[in-house]
Amino acid sequence: MCFVCGRDNPIGLRMQFYADSDGCVYADYTPREEEQSYPGVMHGGLLTAMLDEIIGRTAIAGDMWCMTAKLETRFRKPVPIGAPLKLKGEITKRTGRLLEGRGEIRLADGSLAVEARGTYLRIPDEQLEQYKAALEWWRVE
Repeated sequence: MCFVCGRDNPIGLRMQFYADSDGCVYADYTPREEEQSYPGVMHGGLLTAMLDEIIGRTAIAGDMWCMTAKLETRFRKPVPIGAPLKLKGEITKRTGRLLEGRGEIRLADGSLAVEARGTYLRIPDEQLEQYKAALEWWRVE
């Protein structure tokens, strides 16, 4: 039932993520009318959630389960409703239990619309064990 990735969440984004050989994770998404803030423009909070998720998914693809500790988002261009988007996530640094990553959202013309940088904390093994049942649904294709 994750809001961003839950495939059975009727009010969620239902995004799918794809790992590539470059170590990055990618996703395609087309904003829907009910996801706007200003008329014709996607809500910034939803864009931030998408970036948080794709960075986290990049960690998952590398078998590093984590939670967000800090996320900074920079909005460069309005994201139009109904136009396809390309998302990319990558892990930029690993230090002990901390991971740093970045994500980006590009418009159909390839221009950068939104980017984020975040710090993520690895989930301790004992806590991860408690999440196992739910985590089987969290996957990167």
